[in-house]
Amino acid sequence: MKLGTKLIHAGVAPDPSTGAIMTPIFQTSTYVQSAPGVHKGYEYARTQNPTRDALQNALAAIENGTHGINFGSGLAATDAVMKLLSPGDEVVATNDLYGGTYRIFTKVFERYGIKFSFIGMRDAANVAAHITPNTKMIWLETPTNPLLNIIDIAAVAQIARKNNILLCVDNTFASPYLQNPLDLGADIVLHSATKYLGGHSDVVHGAVIVKNEDLAKQLYFIQNSCGAVPGPQDCFLVLRGIKTLHVRMQRHCENGEKIAHFLRNHSKVDKVYWPGFTDHPNHDIAKRQMRGFGGMMSFTLKDDNMDAANRVLSHTHLFSLAESLGGVESLIGHPASMTHASIPREERIKNGLADSLIRLSVGIEDADDLIEDLNHAIG
Repeated sequence: MKLGTKLIHAGVAPDPSTGAIMTPIFQTSTYVQSAPGVHKGYEYARTQNPTRDALQNALAAIENGTHGINFGSGLAATDAVMKLLSPGDEVVATNDLYGGTYRIFTKVFERYGIKFSFIGMRDAANVAAHITPNTKMIWLETPTNPLLNIIDIAAVAQIARKNNILLCVDNTFASPYLQNPLDLGADIVLHSATKYLGGHSDVVHGAVIVKNEDLAKQLYFIQNSCGAVPGPQDCFLVLRGIKTLHVRMQRHCENGEKIAHFLRNHSKVDKVYWPGFTDHPNHDIAKRQMRGFGGMMSFTLKDDNMDAANRVLSHTHLFSLAESLGGVESLIGHPASMTHASIPREERIKNGLADSLIRLSVGIEDADDLIEDLNHAIG
């Protein structure tokens, strides 16, 4: 199946008991057994749920993996992946990443003896230079959040394989429509399914997809043992979102391109961070490993101060000032005080994340209306 067809059909089937074309919401906590240990494949809903199973199968299919494992949030998925490690292990992570990921790494897992190195990864050779005998995992986002840096997944995967290290790629910004890291050599793909997979700003959800049977068994064990599972209603909402991912992402990409060029040509805008520009660092890599450049971007103003940024942030109408991304509606945000506030200011500044940086999640409204909205707010 081609991708658009796969997103609608893969991993799901009409309900065998009724013929319902949509996966039912199995809102139950337990399942009746005819005798001890004799059941229909389901015992307790933390361990298994048919709605969740359908979503896990669908996610495995659309990321070209073999196993999907779902969680109650993207950070719950991150937590599960980190639990593959042991005290003394080291992780090499990109230095431009979601603030919640930085927080759980430094404030939670460092306390349990896991060491993290945060480095620039635009040049894959820099990753190799930071590997030690204790390095057990490489963690990257591409495009990164919020500076839209592009990392060469295949090149980093080659380094990981050479050193017998797991490579985990947070694919939230790209979604499976734009990029499939497992095909490029990654071992683990992670999503905040709250974002593009759900697509409607009405669910909080996380997902991990793998190809390796042993990794899958470990992650299923963690899912069941630690219990950060999603409810069936949430799984249903993500299943529904996946069915329109391709048409939504097409419009996100179209609108993103128009707005990125509008911003670049605006007299009051300084820098625009969007991987579709031909002069964007690693644009050629993005072109090679992605099917499009998405609707996420960030920018700064020539009047580079917080008062000017706040005027823009507070004067849009169609762009809603809110955390999150990937919904059908456009969002505007201030990473330094919102999504990345947990990263110390000196670290943010060192990595290029200015206090005045503005991030956009471009939705699927009419692009001309969005441009007019931004033009009015920028002045």
